[in-house]
Amino acid sequence: MGGRQAWDETRFISWNFFNRRKLLWDKHAGLCRIEWVTRPIKVFVNLNDGTGKVSLDGIEQTHPDSLAKYLDMGKKVWINDSYWLVMPFKLKDSGVTLKYLGSSKTESGEVADLLQMTFLGVGVTPDNKYHVWVDKKTRLITQWAFFAKYSDDKPAIINGWSDYKRTGKILLSTGRGSRGGLDPVEVLETTPESMWSLE
Repeated sequence: MGGRQAWDETRFISWNFFNRRKLLWDKHAGLCRIEWVTRPIKVFVNLNDGTGKVSLDGIEQTHPDSLAKYLDMGKKVWINDSYWLVMPFKLKDSGVTLKYLGSSKTESGEVADLLQMTFLGVGVTPDNKYHVWVDKKTRLITQWAFFAKYSDDKPAIINGWSDYKRTGKILLSTGRGSRGGLDPVEVLETTPESMWSLE
């Protein structure tokens, strides 16, 4: 995937979440810009302290209740949408427990090492569980399964992970099986100031 140092040095990542939202994440500053494709909403949220700016129908929102609602929504959207893109870099986060479940075949018939991923008191949905298939040859993730609850026997979602591309110093997968993809994905060294404006 590029290694820990390359991930830490990566600053800006932009992607399109299944043509529903466009995101621009400043990893170093802890900022995210989210623009909905089919709704006139823009949210700029500071992921560290929850502050930010919100625009609805081109009008900046200043009422504390509206700001709190949309900034909270923005942070939760970032948590979800970024996980779909960068989950392999999150496997060793604090609070994540990995368990090796042995060899298993993906839906496409490839043999992989199967990991179970659970969470201890982290994230907004700590009861979630994932199964992650790691290809035995490439050592890249080729499939995941999402379980809404740790106790669930059957996953709510199974998706392939494909179309790996080197972007900046890191490797990212954009294909998610029948659901489509996260393209275009870009790793940027700088972004124009206008990207962080409500205009």
